[in-house]
Amino acid sequence: MSTETKLATFAGGCFWCMVGPFEELDGVHSITAGYTGGHTENPTYEEVCSDTTGHLEAVQMEYDPEKTSYDALLRIFWRQIDPTDTGGQFNDRGESYQTAVFYHDEEQKQKAEQSRKELDENGPFQSPVITPILPASAFYKAEEHHQDYHRKNRMHYQLYKRGSGRAGFIQTYWGEE
Repeated sequence: MSTETKLATFAGGCFWCMVGPFEELDGVHSITAGYTGGHTENPTYEEVCSDTTGHLEAVQMEYDPEKTSYDALLRIFWRQIDPTDTGGQFNDRGESYQTAVFYHDEEQKQKAEQSRKELDENGPFQSPVITPILPASAFYKAEEHHQDYHRKNRMHYQLYKRGSGRAGFIQTYWGEE
């Protein structure tokens, strides 16, 4: 068994919707909802949503690369978002809901760039894939009530995921929810 873990960080719009798809993957040890990519230290949810901090809602996970690959994490990420949308994700609009891959090393950067290129060339989208690939920066854990929201508030989360358009988008483009 490996003792070395790595970090992966993805911004996919509302962080509530980004935890569940990764948590059942063998080798993912923890997933934290939070904020990254901006200029404000220790931002609050309200500050991030005001689009004045530069931060995106994101998830950061610790994973065992011997049990799951970064490529597998990227495949899951791309199937949770609309990588062609510059204004946010689904009904969530604004800077804080934009998408990004935040790489932690050169290998992640190369894999992310390659997967984005393949998705752009061979994926189901008519518009170009514009999700940026950026160096990881300070990651700030979101408030506790945002952690594992999909489990703590199951009914509200399910209604939100459907109502926001995310579930329908995933079904339309990938044939799964």
